[in-house]
Amino acid sequence: MASVQVVNVSLPSLPSGWTADKDFKPIGGLSPATQRTIEPVGPHFLAHARRKRHHRTFSEDERIQAQNTVKKTEEEDEDDFSENEDPMMLQREAKDWKGQDHYAVLGLSKYRWRATPDMIKRAHRKKVLRHHPDKKAAMGQSDEDDRFFKCIQKATELLLDPVRRRQFDSVDEAADVEPPSKKDIAKKGFYKAWNPVFVAEGRFSNKQPVPEFGHEDSTQEEVENFYNFFYNFDSWRSFEYLDEDIPDDGEGRDQKRQTEKKNANARRKRKGEDIARLREMVDEVLASDERIKKFRQQARAGKDAKRKAKEDELKRQQEEKERAKAEEEERKKKAEEDAKAEREKNKKAKEAAKNASKKNKRILKGSVKDVNYFADGEPSAAQVDSVLTDVELIMGKIDVDELAALAEKLTIAGKDGGAVKAAYTAEAKRLVEAGKLKDGDVKVFA
Repeated sequence: MASVQVVNVSLPSLPSGWTADKDFKPIGGLSPATQRTIEPVGPHFLAHARRKRHHRTFSEDERIQAQNTVKKTEEEDEDDFSENEDPMMLQREAKDWKGQDHYAVLGLSKYRWRATPDMIKRAHRKKVLRHHPDKKAAMGQSDEDDRFFKCIQKATELLLDPVRRRQFDSVDEAADVEPPSKKDIAKKGFYKAWNPVFVAEGRFSNKQPVPEFGHEDSTQEEVENFYNFFYNFDSWRSFEYLDEDIPDDGEGRDQKRQTEKKNANARRKRKGEDIARLREMVDEVLASDERIKKFRQQARAGKDAKRKAKEDELKRQQEEKERAKAEEEERKKKAEEDAKAEREKNKKAKEAAKNASKKNKRILKGSVKDVNYFADGEPSAAQVDSVLTDVELIMGKIDVDELAALAEKLTIAGKDGGAVKAAYTAEAKRLVEAGKLKDGDVKVFA
């Protein structure tokens, strides 16, 4: 036990000369007493006042309040959950919960997989207020059958569990939309009749959002995206909800494994059948889709246009080659003709020049002959040979034009020996100056 220790502390002494009458000054005081009325508040007092006012007992007041609460809740939710309850559903055994329509139990048949968790909770609250055994007792109902209430609890428990709800949605046939009949298609139109079917199928897709089926004016890209999506559909349907119940722990382990294996095989089979069903349905729609036919016609028209353009281009190129070939042949032909004409012209010119040259040479040789080879009498052979040698030498050093010019001078000179010799002498001098002859090459005309 702890010991008690006493500490003696002395209070400080008052200043000398201090007195209460003279030195004490109050800084506040108590207000005067007043009388006020206090009213009781709170739910318990209100309930007490309500019972006193209406002269009710506790049980009577509770029953009436329960009725009012149910009525108020029904009025609030009338627009959202106004489904009438099936009498057969109210008689369902709770142990058969796996075969019940959980959405219908909560009054959510028209929402089903679209129902949000908040809607499920509100629907549950409404059903509980109506079917809870305590509420029934409070409302004076003597029926103690709580089977449907248990169904409500089971439906709420399952639908608020995302995994178990997905398992149920996987096999919820009430949410399926059957393919339209020919009558429905004729009445609504092909695209409006089929669109709800693919909306219902799209709820099973792991990939969201799901492309819309569209309408007759949808673009080719939109239509191709839709069919590519459903031909490669990634479904989350597992069909686990339909599994056979696995035996309790008391059963043999082999039987459990056999049941699990059987369930797995059944799920795979159902999965395969569902994929085949969807593929067959998409094939049927694709075969009847006028948009696909239109796109194929446009594609064929485009291909035909491209093919025709290609053929026209090849034809144009071929014609261009043939035209170029013809032009080349014509050019070659013309070039050959021009060359031939040029050759003929040159030949004639050469012949004319040759004839003129021969004529001019005859003139040169005839000019010295006409002047008797510059001799006064009969020229000797040596004199004739000397003159003709100089003439041949000069003719060999001059061109055709110079030959023609010299012949013209000699023609003018005629038979004037002096003039002829002077013409030859001048030409020989010019050739020497031009370096074509050397001094001493010519003898007679030096």
